[in-house]
Amino acid sequence: MAEDINRISIVIPSYRRESVLLETVDFLLDLDEPALEIVLVDQTPEHSTSTEAALAVLSKSGRIVWLRLPVPSIPAAMNQGLLGALGDIVLFLDDDIRPDADLVAMHRRTHAAQRGGIVAGRVLQPWHSGCWDDENSTRFGFNSPKAREVPDFMGGNFSVDRRAALAIGGFDENFVRVAYRFEAEFAARWRRAGGKIRYEPSALIHHLKASSGGTRVFGDFLRTVMPSHAVGEYYFALVARPDGWIRMFLKRPFRAVATRHHWRRPWWIPVTLIAEFSGMLWALWLFLRGPRLVSASDTDATR
Repeated sequence: MAEDINRISIVIPSYRRESVLLETVDFLLDLDEPALEIVLVDQTPEHSTSTEAALAVLSKSGRIVWLRLPVPSIPAAMNQGLLGALGDIVLFLDDDIRPDADLVAMHRRTHAAQRGGIVAGRVLQPWHSGCWDDENSTRFGFNSPKAREVPDFMGGNFSVDRRAALAIGGFDENFVRVAYRFEAEFAARWRRAGGKIRYEPSALIHHLKASSGGTRVFGDFLRTVMPSHAVGEYYFALVARPDGWIRMFLKRPFRAVATRHHWRRPWWIPVTLIAEFSGMLWALWLFLRGPRLVSASDTDATR
């Protein structure tokens, strides 16, 4: 790992976001302690005229690095960010957030105390205002005010040593569509390689949870026949094999319909079961094909 850990690149994977993306970038450009760079990995096929123009100005002026990907994929976008970043530490953020002014400083401080690790930041959702976990509580959520070692992280606010992340292959691009559980799979590989994950509540963002764009384009998992949400859970079970994974794999279709939504609207049960079994078959095919990680030749690539 590089000795100088003061170089932090922010990477923002983005898909079908307009004004909220520009607001997020503005917030990040105005941090008390700026990042080395802001890399926007944009998978939106076509922005509105005003958004396209604003991003072009930001890119031309050097205030952001604007990378375009033709096919939307959360892990592929994050891998492109890892490969293209200039910083020793890469801070991944959602594209619909309002960060605390010292976000970068807090990530940097935590990495200085724990070199080579992952720093999982705090995420306050709109409904968390005034109701996060008590500091003395034994329960944990990523809105907690208490720092601790944790087994995983949330993809919308975490930072990682770039070289260490690339050394274990980056993010598995077999996590398709909403990429559900891609963070858990990366965390499992990270821990197997001897890495630690530190939750730091002072590295705080407010998630704005935009109503359009992002994974919301794939619909509500309770009301779709598409396996976009289910496939990640099954693939994670096959690849990471956590305790009880076989039982979880086989029981998930039936647990998916054991909800209040389905009890009240039983006509959605067959729709959800189709999505679940399709996701199971898709995950099996992805597993048999093998993981899609960053290769050694990819890590030599530069912007």
